[in-house]
Amino acid sequence: MQKILGYIRRACQEFDLIEDGDKIAVGVSGGKDSLVLLAGLAHMRRFYEKKYEIAAVSLDPRFGGEDGDYSPVERLCRELDVEFKLIRTDIAEIVFDIRKEPSPCSLCAKMRRGALHDAAKSLGCNKLALGHNNDDAIETFMMNLLHEGRIGCFAPISYLSRKDITVIRPLVFAPEHIVASCARRNSFEIIKSKCPADKHTSRQSAKELLAALEREDKGTKQRIFGAMRKAGIDRWGYKE
Repeated sequence: MQKILGYIRRACQEFDLIEDGDKIAVGVSGGKDSLVLLAGLAHMRRFYEKKYEIAAVSLDPRFGGEDGDYSPVERLCRELDVEFKLIRTDIAEIVFDIRKEPSPCSLCAKMRRGALHDAAKSLGCNKLALGHNNDDAIETFMMNLLHEGRIGCFAPISYLSRKDITVIRPLVFAPEHIVASCARRNSFEIIKSKCPADKHTSRQSAKELLAALEREDKGTKQRIFGAMRKAGIDRWGYKE
């Protein structure tokens, strides 16, 4: 956990992610990234120079029309002394059964974001923390470049005026293998995705491409990330 705390603290300081008095909703899917983020922010409350509160929010898409089991998240929240809110939705039914989306990820992500924003506001939170790690950022950059022909990525911090909430991504410096190692070492109970599209997405293709490039020329991913920062795209630039 010590390494993860270092990555989170660095992101918070470089991108000004947390301010005194913030109440942060942490989006927790039950995957390794969101569980590690939740634990990291909970532990960092003890020593970080800015004082803040957190709450955890889980959205159940209800794949196959059945309620998902989020008891592992609820148990972790009790251990960490974090407020927990579970929201059951019909997202899976709308995306897969009603709309029958051939490329479901975009609509699903849009609906999940909207539900998370509303849940965060209902808890009195002014910020929403998402568990995107360093690999996610590099993969998103490559997806935008190769599939859309544009230079761009999600931002480490962004204010959504329509919802009056700020989205932050405190894990953006943490490599995926470090996050996975932290989850294993702390014996976090991972909730496996039941999404029918899991492992069959453009993100998975980008992940496999980057892994191949990294095998051929070690350091490729970090050079791409360095270029993103030097170019300063989408608020990824260095502090003055």
